[in-house]
Amino acid sequence: MKNTLSKVLVLFSFVFISIAASAQIKLSSDSNKFDPNSPREYILAEQPTVTGAEHMDKNVLILISGLTVGDKMTVPGQKIVDAIKNIWKQGLFEDVQVFVTKVEGDKIWLNISVVERPRLSRFTFKGVSKGEANDLRDQIKLVRGKVVTDFLLADVKQQVIKKFKDKGYSDVTVSIDEKQDSVLSNSVVLFINVKRGEKIKIEDILFHGNTALTDGQLRRAMKETKRKSILSIFKPSKLIPDDYADDKTKIIAKYNSRGYRDARIVGDTIYKSNPARIKIEITVNEGHRYYFGNIIWIGNSKYSTKILSSILNIKKGDVYNASLLNEHLNSNPNGNDIMSVYMDNGYLFFSVTPVETYVHNDTIDMEMHIYEGPQAIVNNVTVTGNDKTNDKIIMRQIRTQPGDLFRRSDVIRTQRELSQLGYFDPEKMNITPTPNPDNGTVDINYQVVEKSSDQVELSGGWGGGLGFVGTAGISLKNFSLKNAFKGKDYWRPIPTGDGQEISLRFQANGLPYQSLNLSFVQPWVGGHKPNSLCFSLFTTTESNGQPDGSPTRQSINIKGASIGFGMPLKFPDDYFSLLFALNYQYYSVNNYGSAFIFSNGYATSTSGKVTLQRNSEGNNPIYPTTGSNIKFSAELTPKWSEWFGGHVNYAEETPEQKYNLLEFQKYKFTASWYTKITNPKDADGKEGHAVVLNARVGFGFLGDYSAGLGYCPFNRFYLGGSGLTGYSLVDGREIIAMRGFNDGSLSPATGGVSIAKYTLEVRYPISLNPQATVYILAFADAGNSWSTVNQFNPFNVYRSIGPGVRIFLPMFGLLGFDYGWRLDDVPSSPGMQRGQFVFSIGQNLGEL
Repeated sequence: MKNTLSKVLVLFSFVFISIAASAQIKLSSDSNKFDPNSPREYILAEQPTVTGAEHMDKNVLILISGLTVGDKMTVPGQKIVDAIKNIWKQGLFEDVQVFVTKVEGDKIWLNISVVERPRLSRFTFKGVSKGEANDLRDQIKLVRGKVVTDFLLADVKQQVIKKFKDKGYSDVTVSIDEKQDSVLSNSVVLFINVKRGEKIKIEDILFHGNTALTDGQLRRAMKETKRKSILSIFKPSKLIPDDYADDKTKIIAKYNSRGYRDARIVGDTIYKSNPARIKIEITVNEGHRYYFGNIIWIGNSKYSTKILSSILNIKKGDVYNASLLNEHLNSNPNGNDIMSVYMDNGYLFFSVTPVETYVHNDTIDMEMHIYEGPQAIVNNVTVTGNDKTNDKIIMRQIRTQPGDLFRRSDVIRTQRELSQLGYFDPEKMNITPTPNPDNGTVDINYQVVEKSSDQVELSGGWGGGLGFVGTAGISLKNFSLKNAFKGKDYWRPIPTGDGQEISLRFQANGLPYQSLNLSFVQPWVGGHKPNSLCFSLFTTTESNGQPDGSPTRQSINIKGASIGFGMPLKFPDDYFSLLFALNYQYYSVNNYGSAFIFSNGYATSTSGKVTLQRNSEGNNPIYPTTGSNIKFSAELTPKWSEWFGGHVNYAEETPEQKYNLLEFQKYKFTASWYTKITNPKDADGKEGHAVVLNARVGFGFLGDYSAGLGYCPFNRFYLGGSGLTGYSLVDGREIIAMRGFNDGSLSPATGGVSIAKYTLEVRYPISLNPQATVYILAFADAGNSWSTVNQFNPFNVYRSIGPGVRIFLPMFGLLGFDYGWRLDDVPSSPGMQRGQFVFSIGQNLGEL
């Protein structure tokens, strides 16, 4: 009986192994030679033969099996079972069998017989739109000829279900039908059937067990999972499992930040309140609230305990907050944390570990274990990814030079400087420090990704009483004048890489109007210091369309030139710069009638301008999130009236005599600040899309030198409308945007000599891709202008609000679309529309 039971167990084990392998061992007609109870050892005489494998190399299949000529094996035994398993694991076959074809003494011959799984011929979707089908094809990545396995079918089904669940179709079901292809052998057509059901919305999110935090506070902690509400504009009320799981961790993080470090979710349930709505109920156990106790510093020698405690800014009795503690130790967005202080003094190998030493009642005592390590010296500095820009252009912006003491602030500043060049994608810039603890040095690699910064303009439009005006222009931001003379090999399609800027723009509508502008900027004169040199030339002619020499021709021609020199400053800090410029314009007027200040004659304007600027805007020049840009400028002409006027009675002079030599003094102050309202992180811990508040203010004043001569009629301020042109060459007027109002409607007819403007914008980025940066905004504008400086009143302003969008395209620049709704009436424009659309080009035309 015992022997019989043993035989049964051996046979059962053999059958079980065979079934587990999902295949079979079949013997020849001499199967009576193989007794499962008395296995025998054989030697594989020849390489196994293979049948049924039409799409796979037979030698490869034998290699996968692990069966080799000369192998010793027990039949029945594990060697053949392993061979079947090895083949079966490939997932390419529906059936795998091993046949014994011949036995001679202790030699054995085998045949491997397989039945291949069908391959994909084509697939189609049912129950989805054409656009959805295209999206699904891109996602599931099925290709013709792929082996159709159970895993493949399950994976496709799972991906399709996830796609629709992420859209809010929680009841979606997917089935896949296989049909034999009538043309291709051993091939199938897959029909992927989708029944999406109704879109399920979250009706409500309820909480139980919470007393320290309200339901509203906990709902706001859930960033992605929102209940249906008219306030949920940007986050639809749909249940996405992955987002819901993340939001539950955010609930716990919210509790932790309030001192409830033991808080946990003890249960949650999701159920339907009606066919298209669900409710979520979450039960929490808040636990006790904890507070910081004594904080002791251990291992610090560079900085005293008093200094470190001041930087940490956490005192005994403060509510316990682990995330705040980590932020103040390692990752304060403002850079005011313990690690930043050490790393800004070269301590790259520094580390700090907070340790809870004693928990008594609701108080937690802590020790901060510090390892300072040696100060690190910068060794090698490399740049990769710059396909167009020359190494020297990048290296001169880098503040971490070999031999320097490593400073984290220098690395961050370098990242900003490289981003501000405009040649590289700030979202893809990567900085990799590689410490060498053995010798106390660090290698730094700056990895950049080039982006297109050049712009081409081809446009046309109506305006200014000139009719249709065509515009053609090109702006090259990374030009190389030196390479332009080195032959055709450097024209790909233009010579680039030296960081110079050149711009050429032409406008015309035939004889009545022509305008040509040329400018050039050399950002590093001499190549050793960041001193910039720039110059520009322009000529503009407006006429009645009659040719030169015609007795009936009416025209005005303005020619001008400017040259500027800029230099960085070290004081008060190295964000400051100073720019000097000389400007010259010559106006020639011929029988121009009442369209200009005088009909015949000429006028000249010669001025010097100095601009002091502090620019600390963040890494992305298109969408700054931090920093500020503050600028003061003064533009002055010589005192011609004092030098040559003598005792002239200006009241008796004609306009062409009074304004033959223009004189004025013009002062402007502008400031712009950027503040993050939110500070999100993406899945990799990098900065996410932040909501940003941009506050701007601007003031301008146009002064005179002579009371008799009065304010200069040129260079005045015109406030209101889109400010699309920003500047008019005819009389030098500065055209400043004010959304919601007509063009120039907030200035006197002859222009303002004093002006104030304020702007608040809340911005949110839709895309930060440098090839198509898009962000939406909500704005509030306020401003006014006055005919004298004495009338200036910064609180007497007109107001408007509205939404807008900005789209940056490398070839065209920043395009703006806003809808302005004015809040105040303008007495001089009683018929003005209350709301109007505004189109703009550029960032701050008119500078204010």
